[in-house]
Amino acid sequence: MSEFHQIASYKPRSPNYRLLPFRFTELNDHDYVATNLAGEYLVLAKDVVPKLINHQLPTDDPLYTELRARHFLTDHTTAIASDLLAIKVRTRYERLANFTSLHMFVVTLRCEHSCQYCQVSRQSDNKLQFDMSLADADAALGLALRSPSPYIKIEFQGGEPLLNTDLIRHIVTEAERRKADKEIEFVIATNLALINPEFLAFCSEHDIKISTSLDGPRDLHNRNRPRPGNDSYEKTINGIRVVRAALGRNKVSALMTTTEASLSRVKDIVDEYLAQEFSGIFLRPLSPYGFAIRTKSYMKYNTERWLDFYKQGLECIIALNKQGIGFREFYASTILAKMLTSGDPGYVDLMSPSGIGIAAVVYNYDGYVYASDESRMLAEMGDQHFRLGHVRENSYDDIFLSPKLLKPIEDSFAYSNPMCHDCAFEPYCGADPVFHWALNKDYIGRKPESEFCRRNMAIFQHLIGLMHGDGFIRQLFLKWANRC
Repeated sequence: MSEFHQIASYKPRSPNYRLLPFRFTELNDHDYVATNLAGEYLVLAKDVVPKLINHQLPTDDPLYTELRARHFLTDHTTAIASDLLAIKVRTRYERLANFTSLHMFVVTLRCEHSCQYCQVSRQSDNKLQFDMSLADADAALGLALRSPSPYIKIEFQGGEPLLNTDLIRHIVTEAERRKADKEIEFVIATNLALINPEFLAFCSEHDIKISTSLDGPRDLHNRNRPRPGNDSYEKTINGIRVVRAALGRNKVSALMTTTEASLSRVKDIVDEYLAQEFSGIFLRPLSPYGFAIRTKSYMKYNTERWLDFYKQGLECIIALNKQGIGFREFYASTILAKMLTSGDPGYVDLMSPSGIGIAAVVYNYDGYVYASDESRMLAEMGDQHFRLGHVRENSYDDIFLSPKLLKPIEDSFAYSNPMCHDCAFEPYCGADPVFHWALNKDYIGRKPESEFCRRNMAIFQHLIGLMHGDGFIRQLFLKWANRC
């Protein structure tokens, strides 16, 4: 068994206290991070762990009280500790009862941009055969409204969805007419180049939110996201302004994608988001799908280079907060919610079992249903392993009880996977069977070689290390976790 990932022995060796299940992983040269089944963590000095496991930790040690309060051990004063721990674990998994909340409609593959890292194999804007049909849209909406979740988010994607606004209008009005007692939120993922006042009025009437892409300052954004006229940045910034004026400041959000050109520009990227008055940024890596693979974009930097970029960006953002400028990194905020609260934010990439199908599902332009946005991208590369059925040919049960969905979900329960089971970071991590299938043709992946595993473990370790060494950062991260 590795010295870095260990699981405690739970057989009582004295009547003083009983160990509850926990795991510990090396944090640094001097400390372990230990987590229990509910995801609560403690940083323990390495010389303390043998005493704890061998039932030699004095009951008057302040650490003993903290371990008992956090459900790492129990004694005669905490008879219901196991029941309380079970309640906390059950709370973390309660989201599984109400699936699927996110329904993505790919209303067209057409796009007037030609981004080299594009993951969806976009088509030129004159190819109308790549638009979703009205019949497929109605059938997909029927499937979405059958979801057990009382809350439904419908997200319009492309290509560029504003090239098919007539279908967006139809789906929105039909969803509102047929929603019954469900609460529905609408989001359009758009580059904003084609936004216009008439359609913004429709968005305002139906409370539609906008999500766009902003990769950094003008030169970097235009390099990453070329379009005729080389004015993608200008179109995006102007679009953000007109959306805010028409819908409200909080109705538009932005995402960036890290390319090789981005790696040395993290401060410039953060500064651009500050200049555009966003409250934070999601520093995300490039995914191994679509044109990102065909153009070799994905292979131009490795996990270590991206982690350096991420850590520099986080350091820059923390420095801003120390200067009194409120700004956050959203990936860290999502992880911290899992670390520091009893809830689960439901981020698909950090769900165990995997969130494919049960957190999000995609209705493609051609009516085929995919387990996730990434599996739709994988299909565009010729691998249809995660194609679940067709909206007009298969029933709800056919699609959501398909072995193509249930098998990877079953295999992706991290707690039962080799190496994941022994890792202290398992409560915060997820499973990405599509990622591992794309690279290894395996749902679980080979953990020592998995970039998904290596990337997330490094971030978990880094976040806990930062909190352990700095009280200001600990308080800041608590605010991020609780979205304060």
